[in-house]
Amino acid sequence: MVEKLKKLKENIENQIKDLKNKEDLEALYKETLGKKSDFNKILRSLSDLSIEEKKEIGPIANEIKNEINKIFGSKRLELENEEINIKLKKDKIDLTLDINKEEAGSLNPITKIQYELEEIFKGMGFAIYDGPELELDYYNFESLNIPKHHPARDMQDTFYINKEQVLRTQTSNLQVRAMREFGAPLKVIMPGKVYRNEDLDACHEHTFHQLEGVVIDKNINLSHLISTMNLVISKIFNREIETRVRPGYFPFVEPGIEIDIKCTICGGKGCPSCKNTGWLEILPGGLVHPNVIKAGDLDPEEYSGFAFGLGLTRLVMMRYGISDIRDFMSGDLRFIKQF
Repeated sequence: MVEKLKKLKENIENQIKDLKNKEDLEALYKETLGKKSDFNKILRSLSDLSIEEKKEIGPIANEIKNEINKIFGSKRLELENEEINIKLKKDKIDLTLDINKEEAGSLNPITKIQYELEEIFKGMGFAIYDGPELELDYYNFESLNIPKHHPARDMQDTFYINKEQVLRTQTSNLQVRAMREFGAPLKVIMPGKVYRNEDLDACHEHTFHQLEGVVIDKNINLSHLISTMNLVISKIFNREIETRVRPGYFPFVEPGIEIDIKCTICGGKGCPSCKNTGWLEILPGGLVHPNVIKAGDLDPEEYSGFAFGLGLTRLVMMRYGISDIRDFMSGDLRFIKQF
């Protein structure tokens, strides 16, 4: 009988060595020490022995049973430690990590310059006006003296959503909306994103930012526009910037002008950002066309005005010396973290 118990213990030791999880260990425990196990059958057979045999074999049987329990206990602890180690490897905590480190985001350079411009214009009595980027064809073109089939529409490669809606190609879409909402006198700026189907290069992008401005009052002339723009440009660059004024064509102004600034990246020598001209077209504008004033439900015989469209993205490029407009839309954190 003792030999049988020792043999069972030996078999158990051999089986336990190969076990990899606690479920298999508990199954083996039930099989070897459970009520229906061979081991318990042998222990129950002790009742058939004489008192002397019981005194001799009983302690040995209990000792073997205790040893088997210790074997299972030791293996159980081993498997539990392995599970803990696996979990620790998966859920490793880096004690060197600085959990108190706070990283704050920063404003995009376009947003920073927009906020600066808004403060400059507010100081000059302008209000800030906003409107839809998904715009009706009427406000983006027709109300601005650009009817359907007008050749000026070919000047802008437009993203059409349907026959009536476009992604606005200019912030000029808000001129008539502002006039109808506020009437005259009117002084508003309208910053925001615009969209054109451009061939991408260092100075062209399909999504960029403009800042539109409109002044409607009595007896407005070009000198008001030019002096206002020169003041704004000098304030945004914090120094005098050389500008030039030349004629320009835009259907919603008459006459139209272009105000260029000398390229601050190459100093006027010529580079890809200024198309090697030394000058950057930054501020088209002019006197508001009478048809646009009519579309704004105002009388062009009584009121006149000037409008301008500041190339906000290009202005940011000049301010920070950014040579490629595509960097703004690249998603490269190395670029944006500089600001």
